[in-house]
Amino acid sequence: MTKSKDLLKKLVSAPGLSGNEASIRSIVADAWSPLVDDLTTSKLGSLHGLQRGLGKEPRPSILLATHMDAIGLMVSSITDGFLRVDEIGGIDPRVLPGQSVIVHGAGGREFPGLIVQPPEHTLPDHQRNSPVPLESLWVDTGLSPRQVARRIQLGDLVSFDSEAVEIGETLAGHSLDNRASIVALTEALTLLKKRPHDWDVWAVATVQEEETLGGARTSAFALRPTLAIAIDVTWAKGPGSSGYETFAMNKGPVLAWGPNIHPKLFHELKKAADRLEMDFKTEPVPGMSGTDAVSLQVAASGAPTAVISIPLRYMHTPVEMVHTKDITRVARLLAEFMAELDDEFLDKIAWRKSKA
Repeated sequence: MTKSKDLLKKLVSAPGLSGNEASIRSIVADAWSPLVDDLTTSKLGSLHGLQRGLGKEPRPSILLATHMDAIGLMVSSITDGFLRVDEIGGIDPRVLPGQSVIVHGAGGREFPGLIVQPPEHTLPDHQRNSPVPLESLWVDTGLSPRQVARRIQLGDLVSFDSEAVEIGETLAGHSLDNRASIVALTEALTLLKKRPHDWDVWAVATVQEEETLGGARTSAFALRPTLAIAIDVTWAKGPGSSGYETFAMNKGPVLAWGPNIHPKLFHELKKAADRLEMDFKTEPVPGMSGTDAVSLQVAASGAPTAVISIPLRYMHTPVEMVHTKDITRVARLLAEFMAELDDEFLDKIAWRKSKA
């Protein structure tokens, strides 16, 4: 896991905000290059890695989607050298004051800054004695108004600037949604490289999941997979969140169940977990899953789709947390499932007409 931890820390260090994933894509490409037979980039910017199977052509294929974009901020206005920002991808503003950020200016120039809130007595009455909303926060770069006017423009991106921290067997930091899943898929490709498999495997690091789901939609349309699995994160149990909608860390993967999921594919994944004697949990998702599976399921003529998740605390904040063993368990489950795909698998999950 040491190598995977190093990769995860490296992934977290890159911004790669939704719609601007070039920085993270190059790191993923370096990690996947020795593990796949072909590596390409889609027109929208998603990364496609093909690990060819050994079955007879034309081979069926499975697409594994892990989004590589991250949440962040964008400069929306500038007043007296201080920056107002708006969110990219959805952010919990309660934890923003005091966070270190980087403002990404033109020409690749980067400017450190802090997210700050004004003194309480200057706030409107309805904003006092409560968390300050995003529209009332500022980014202070320490530059003079004249320097800001020359170097920073409306629309410049703002990313979180903090290193990943190991806390016991957990890792905490920003953008673990969904960089943790990229590491899980990388580990799965490493395991699968040592196991013969009949089907072609498409590893796809998608763009824009946090905003448009466009990366998954266009990649699935282009690659036309036989099956698809989205690997993402879900809500982990933590302080004040221990109900049925949360899942314990270090207790294995979480399999989604609902209309966004092909029921027979779900049961085949359960069988794979049983073969590994691996604990897992089931997450009821009665509507859209909010993951790349929404697009994978219906692209082109559609594909049977599933969602495998890693429990993650403090989602959509700069201090997300995952347990490293859960990452490895998801990787093992993926590798086991893909290695056992054969010519008869589609018959196992095919819809059958009920007899009159």
